[in-house]
Amino acid sequence: MAEQAVASLEQQPVYKQELKRSLSFWDLLIYGMVFMVPIAPFGIYGSVAQGSNGMVALTYLIGMVGMIFTAFSYARMSEAFPIAGSVYSYAQRGINDSVGFIAGWLILLDYIFVPALLYLVSASALHDIVPQIPIVVWAVLFIAINTVINVRGIEFTAKANKIIVILELIVLAIFLAVGVTAIIKGINGADFTMKPLYDHSHFSMNVVMGAVSIAVLSFLGFDGISTLAEETKDGSKSIGKACVYSLLAVGALFIIQTWVAALIWPDYHAFKNPDTAFYQIAEIAGGTWLKVLTIVATAFSWGIANALVAQAAISRILYSMARDRKLPGFLAKVHPKFQTPYLSTLLIAVVSVIVTAFFSSQIGKLSSVVNFGALSSFLFLHLSVMNYFLRKKKSKNYVAHLLMPLIGFAVIGYVWINLDPLSKKLGFIWLAIGIVYLIVLKLFKKDTALNLE
Repeated sequence: MAEQAVASLEQQPVYKQELKRSLSFWDLLIYGMVFMVPIAPFGIYGSVAQGSNGMVALTYLIGMVGMIFTAFSYARMSEAFPIAGSVYSYAQRGINDSVGFIAGWLILLDYIFVPALLYLVSASALHDIVPQIPIVVWAVLFIAINTVINVRGIEFTAKANKIIVILELIVLAIFLAVGVTAIIKGINGADFTMKPLYDHSHFSMNVVMGAVSIAVLSFLGFDGISTLAEETKDGSKSIGKACVYSLLAVGALFIIQTWVAALIWPDYHAFKNPDTAFYQIAEIAGGTWLKVLTIVATAFSWGIANALVAQAAISRILYSMARDRKLPGFLAKVHPKFQTPYLSTLLIAVVSVIVTAFFSSQIGKLSSVVNFGALSSFLFLHLSVMNYFLRKKKSKNYVAHLLMPLIGFAVIGYVWINLDPLSKKLGFIWLAIGIVYLIVLKLFKKDTALNLE
């Protein structure tokens, strides 16, 4: 169990260094890119294209600009508190212990269920290609592979991430090369135009922002970098830099690939199925082989790559909350050889199997739960920046500590308001459970509260 001491603002609780410090800035950058998935638009392209009246590149540009303010807030707090726990630790120290628990509880809603969602989406895609293999079999295979990698150590995970991101970029490069060639040849009426970025005749801010509420979810994941704060060897500033740079890098890739796709298929109303629109475009551009390649790449990017880093991130949050005695203590156990929170990792594997089986035909509901948790925790993050730096530290840097988090709060708040009713209903149920649990902790385990004032 981690050692806990002191309780003043300047003298934060000191934790025993149990996790292995081995990650460089580049490891963190790649981790963030893998978490966001460089080819994420493959899976939701049709919905974004139709929702934005074809201005899909503009949608991702706005989404990237909006989310960059959240990345800046992560950078500010990770520099102030270079510890595992992400938004749980930041809200706990930036506001107070109880708010920190609620923020952590909300991010759990995202991170606990997102691996299962990723496994389910990937398994369903592969089941369509090889229907003889049940969805559950694919899901269990993915879970087993990722669990072994994550238990063996963050260095092993980092090496796997490098291989994964290279393969994703190769697939993306192939699509772009074939796609640009198709545009030059004028296949399917393709022509170079600025319309995917701005189409005056169809532009409406309300319409585009509605599409942003979908597209912005492709950027979720850069925040997972902050959970590795106790495993980086380059200092606290590398966490913030990696958050910002990974977001910018992936955002640029999102804009380029969706622009090319929009040029190949200008009539965004003519998709046979919006859920498979990108694969239709790939087939038009290069044939069946490119369609199959993009489907398989999407499946493995989500089921192996994205789920791998998601499992690593949530295990660190469970570890952080458990050592603060907000969750059962066994979740803070670290493997004696691999120096990883292995019991938290194994728990997520078990939960993923159960959730995958339960939601096997309800991907939409599972997705709604994930979205509520992520966006709600981001709101707490921005509040933490303003409260910690302005009220507690008396900062006069109003641009970094007031204006930028306010913009981030407004952007995330807009997206949050536009979440579907089911997402909010399930999210508030989860929040209510968390509040009841917090009350129980305070009534029967009063010594669990960390005095951070």
